[in-house]
Amino acid sequence: MKNLTPRQIVEELDKFIISQGEAKRAVAIALRNRWRRQMVPMELRDEITPKNIIMIGPTGVGKTEIAKRLARLAQAPFLKVEATKYTEVGYVGRDVDSMIRDLVELAVKMVQDEEKRRVEDRAKREAERKLFESILPRREEILNRYGIQGDQEILAYLGEGKLDDEEVEVEVPARSSMPMAQIISPQGVEEMGLNLGDMFGKFFQGGGPKQRRIKIREAREILVQEEAQKLIDMEKVTQDALQRAQEAGIIFIDELDKIAGKHAGVGPEVSREGVQRDLLPIIEGSTVVTKYGMVRTDHILFISAGAFTTSKPSDLIPELQGRFPIRVELRPLTKDDFIKILKFPENSLVKQYQALLATESIELTFREDALEEIARIADEINQHTENIGARRLHTVMEKLLEDFSFDAPEMAGAKLVVDAESVRKKLSPILKDEDLSRYIL
Repeated sequence: MKNLTPRQIVEELDKFIISQGEAKRAVAIALRNRWRRQMVPMELRDEITPKNIIMIGPTGVGKTEIAKRLARLAQAPFLKVEATKYTEVGYVGRDVDSMIRDLVELAVKMVQDEEKRRVEDRAKREAERKLFESILPRREEILNRYGIQGDQEILAYLGEGKLDDEEVEVEVPARSSMPMAQIISPQGVEEMGLNLGDMFGKFFQGGGPKQRRIKIREAREILVQEEAQKLIDMEKVTQDALQRAQEAGIIFIDELDKIAGKHAGVGPEVSREGVQRDLLPIIEGSTVVTKYGMVRTDHILFISAGAFTTSKPSDLIPELQGRFPIRVELRPLTKDDFIKILKFPENSLVKQYQALLATESIELTFREDALEEIARIADEINQHTENIGARRLHTVMEKLLEDFSFDAPEMAGAKLVVDAESVRKKLSPILKDEDLSRYIL
């Protein structure tokens, strides 16, 4: 991260997210401060805590995407949760501590995948050696069938995938069909990773690894995974993952506005303020027990979001408000924003549909006036129905291109051009009937 200044972080976010400059600046500063904290003297380092952020804005304006892209940029463990999915301690449901356990699981998977990539070449070499050994009992048959001579040529054919359809016998780990056990703990119902098949082994699985006769292409995948696992030091992976979750983890809490305010009566609403109070120690800094070890939450960055249409941040309990010192408002998207969203991001919808149809050997082109018409229609529907922001572009584009998508296999080699007239022709009948447009677009 030392090579990315806040300005450069914003520029990277601009490649995927249109507008919302204030929110991008806030998360860029928060990310840069993580690197700055690592540079300060040790006696001050633990005193510097993340400045958590509340993003205020309607749905579909980029709140989740900003947080997600930020985490990807920082190569940090990222977890998105919904505040409404949690209940206070004492109610049936998930407790807020479970979000930390989920974050650690993601961190372990992230570090494990990195380690697998690091040892991948060695694992492939060892897998090829084992495949070669499994071929040896049929050596003469293979030499005659392919008209080759000597072990070196067998190895070459094996490496080039020319023997992938041959069958070999390999040891395949038995897989349990038993579900993960759920443990009812004082904190709630949690999946603790206990597998009944592992616990009772032969009773459920009928034994350990089994010899199976499978094709080499399938055997190679199994052996590479197996060898990679042997080369990975899981104790080191766990320690690195815990450290990464603690120092670089990002948790995005969506729908925070849904638990704001005091509520009377029975049912889920009665526990909303309790959830806020349970969130306090997690966000302020506490220790959570996970199956991988203890995790401190002091330096996890929490980014929360909500529309706050029927409530406001000041409706949160004061203590929780204090844990989110930075507040940024994201504005609703306009027709001009929609045009930019269709044209400029590296993952724009236009590029996605062009890539999808290219797999059927179809060249799809959008004229400028078509993009403007799509943006106008999306904006108009948002104004007359529920405003779902940029997500409206997905519904409009899918309806616009549904015939192309359906007929594509029979249209290989076609060059399709979408202009404003074809957009109006396809969508106007739906737009004229407001009730119909509510359902379809």
